[in-house]
Amino acid sequence: MELRDAHAGDAEGIMGIYNDAVANTTAIWNETPVDAADRAKWLAARQASGYPVLVCLDETGCVCGYASFGDWRAFDGYRHTVEHSVYVRSDARGRGIGKSLMVALIERARLCGKHVMVAGIEAGNAASIGLHERLGFERAGRLEEVGTKFGRWLDLEFMYLRLDAGEAPPPPHLPPAA
Repeated sequence: MELRDAHAGDAEGIMGIYNDAVANTTAIWNETPVDAADRAKWLAARQASGYPVLVCLDETGCVCGYASFGDWRAFDGYRHTVEHSVYVRSDARGRGIGKSLMVALIERARLCGKHVMVAGIEAGNAASIGLHERLGFERAGRLEEVGTKFGRWLDLEFMYLRLDAGEAPPPPHLPPAA
């Protein structure tokens, strides 16, 4: 198993995992599959924003999992908080890939100077909630029936992890006075 930063050549593998989650799970609340060009565009946008996309390769060199984080909300006051996602290919689940990706992703967030990492997890996804709890995430609350997929309402469980000791935030980068 190899973990590394994703590159454009990984878009096809990422797309396969994404589309499987779209078609067969409530981990992604989208209902429309995407093509490799869409995932390449998503990957390039994440990297252009300075955010990592990590992939895990199986013994054959194929992408068997990926993880990333990005802005949690678009307002300046949230600039020290990120929301992440982690997905593992259906035939590779239960082998520690999600945990390995998450440990590496958490370290990247710390290296980027982030303060909090947020997870939004479908409330019935016990495996993901359990993984996050084992990694130190705390439950923050549940929003009931805020999503829908497969003809039913979905609840969203929020979890979070403080990434540093909670010192005062750095001062904002203000534009020069006119």
